[in-house]
Amino acid sequence: MSGFQGTNMSAGPLPVKETIYISTAPPPEPAAPPSLNVTVTNRGYWASMNRQTATSTAVFFFFVYGGMDFAASLGWDPTFSVLLSTEFSYCWFIGVIIGALAAMATMTFMPKQVYYVFGGLMQLIGSIIFTAAPADYSCCLAARYVAGVGIGLITVPFIIHNAEVAGSNKRGATAGLEQCGLAIGIAAQVVYTTEWLTFDDYNSNLVHGILGIVFSLLGLATSGMAVESPVFFLQRNQEQKARSCQLQLVGNNTGLANKYFDEARIYVVESSSRSLGEELVASAMPFVKLLLFRCCVAFSFSLPLTSSIIYSSQIVEGISVSWQMYVWSCVRLIGTLVALCFLDTIGRKAVSLVGLLCMAGLMLGMAGLYDDVLSFYSMAQICNIGIAFQAFAGLFVCSSSVYLGEAFPLRLKPYLVGLIVIVEQVIHVIVIACIGSGVGVNFFAYFLAVGIIMLLCVIFFAVSMPETKKMTLREAGHRFQKWYDVTIY
Repeated sequence: MSGFQGTNMSAGPLPVKETIYISTAPPPEPAAPPSLNVTVTNRGYWASMNRQTATSTAVFFFFVYGGMDFAASLGWDPTFSVLLSTEFSYCWFIGVIIGALAAMATMTFMPKQVYYVFGGLMQLIGSIIFTAAPADYSCCLAARYVAGVGIGLITVPFIIHNAEVAGSNKRGATAGLEQCGLAIGIAAQVVYTTEWLTFDDYNSNLVHGILGIVFSLLGLATSGMAVESPVFFLQRNQEQKARSCQLQLVGNNTGLANKYFDEARIYVVESSSRSLGEELVASAMPFVKLLLFRCCVAFSFSLPLTSSIIYSSQIVEGISVSWQMYVWSCVRLIGTLVALCFLDTIGRKAVSLVGLLCMAGLMLGMAGLYDDVLSFYSMAQICNIGIAFQAFAGLFVCSSSVYLGEAFPLRLKPYLVGLIVIVEQVIHVIVIACIGSGVGVNFFAYFLAVGIIMLLCVIFFAVSMPETKKMTLREAGHRFQKWYDVTIY
């Protein structure tokens, strides 16, 4: 056969269709956003509280007990009177000098709270010794040395610490609490000592020790409120710690914290950019001003003033305990309270000049009246003038604390503040040594000399001391470096 031959394809059965089931997963859910763990710490009122003033509150009770020791050193201790033992009077000032020296040497690398706790413990130990052996002269002498070291350890760091953490509009009042605390302690010591003169069954040193224990424990309990200065950490390039401290100071207000932190950083950078020689030159004029200022503070409460009020009031009233002593002890406190109200409003300079001018006039007035010690009229006027003098002394002294914290460049501040505090104590020791047993004291010569010194200081401060209210530390320091500044308000 030829031609095309096709293939015979018969219609057979169709192949069985297989059904294939494919299991499908549900569509994937959208990826969840990364989890963010937020830890919320509910600290309540304490975290939101502005703690810029907490430093002065933390150490206030230490200064109260320091004021009691201060008054006991200047004749207000009937058990071991300065008339019997000069060492009992000046030993506390020696202790303050030792404490201030220790603070000067170590402040550049130790936090301030260490000084508050350790100084408070020293005061507590001294108080316990007073309570345990109130009639033992050697024990009480040792207790006064120990308590003096404690207040010296506290004073220098507090002045610097407060200036760095307090707000510009509150720095005067918070710094002035140093002198206010001392004034409360002086008033307490004078009042209970004067009252104790009428009793013979208890020892006044026992009360001194008990009150010291109370104030020391209160001070230790409140010392935890203090927050370290951001400046301390910025000097060590620990910016994170500095920011944390600044946030604590302003109650976690971030905007305000950044404002204060930037100013603190500029303050530190400005200081570190200057050489040691430049800082020494910049410190010369502030040192002269504050040295004279704090010397006048030393003259505002001294052994001759104590002897004068006791002697004159006894002649006027004819008894050993008179109402003038109680008033004399309280008016200084009233003066400090008045000053605290005006340091950040009217200003430091005007308040201090008014106080010092009145002190100079009253001191010269007492000198003139002591020219005739046999006159009843003169003694009555001396008693009245002595009371008025303490009122204006309280008005004057509060400015010294804030000025000390503002005046000096950062690098030299611990040393210069400590040195001025030491000189203040040396003045007290010299006056006590010159008075000696108190027999034949020439009040006329002493009051005349001190009155003239105060009058000359009024003139000097009027033309040289700056007004620093509501200024930053940097601005206040620049003002202190000027040779003259006649601005009053």
